Amino acid sequence: MFDSRHIRTFHTVVRAGSYSAAARELGYTQPAVTQQMKALERDAGVALFARAGRGLRLTEAGETLARHTEGILAGLTAARQQLTALGRLRAGRVRVCAFPSANATLVPSAMAQLLAEHPGIRVELLEAEPPESLHRLLRGECDIALAFGYPGTATEVPDGLEEIPLMEDLLTVLLPVGHPLGRRHAVRLADLAEERWIAGCPRCRANLLHICAEEGFTPDVVFTTDDNLAVQSLVAAGVGIALMPALVLSFMCHRKVTGRGVEPHRRRKVCAYVLREHRALPATTVVLDSLRTAAAARVGC
Repeated sequence: MFDSRHIRTFHTVVRAGSYSAAARELGYTQPAVTQQMKALERDAGVALFARAGRGLRLTEAGETLARHTEGILAGLTAARQQLTALGRLRAGRVRVCAFPSANATLVPSAMAQLLAEHPGIRVELLEAEPPESLHRLLRGECDIALAFGYPGTATEVPDGLEEIPLMEDLLTVLLPVGHPLGRRHAVRLADLAEERWIAGCPRCRANLLHICAEEGFTPDVVFTTDDNLAVQSLVAAGVGIALMPALVLSFMCHRKVTGRGVEPHRRRKVCAYVLREHRALPATTVVLDSLRTAAAARVGC
């Protein structure tokens, strides 16, 4: 069993290049670093360093350990943060990390229900697009993450997380007012093959490329931005057209933009994610129930 302090010191020695440099960085004396590395070698049962002139070099065993130290330290940090998160949840404090359009629609409705029915629950809101929101959940930086995914594109759920489906969000094509296709009730994607496009976040852009490829063309993406207001303003200015989820259009719709349904229908799946071991905690359950209620009401709109 390795001592985590020794692993951290080893990692610093490898990065700094010497015991003395590591000692300065860590605020230790050089003999203290030397003793820690000797203790680590005893635990490992092999030499980790060899002398190279006046410096040090890693042995084969040292190189092997060095390849694992970042993962070991990241795992220890994540474990500590997740334990802290567990204590917060037991106290009724929940951090929800959601993508922008969910924070503007689903989350406010859910929070209003919580305040009315469970005033003792305290919620902190954070914002991040997937997959960063899921990474923050794994690192213990939030307790519930809301994320979206598209059919046909890779959206693997990381180990240790539980996925709770909330709703399907219909996609709409945005056209500038006066566009010839704006007179139609719905627009076929294939009819948009010659248009210029505004793409969104990386996951949305990947979906755009995927569904256009299914219709037999590659979209001419002239701008990319994850700012929904900027996307609508670019469309209004006639720079290009875009795909926009219904959640966004429910609270933000530029007066010089026309939204039309897409044929065939395209949707994104919106889900909540939690650490599997935190799923049954009362605070988590209450917040998830409120999010499900908010999503069900949204689907019915």
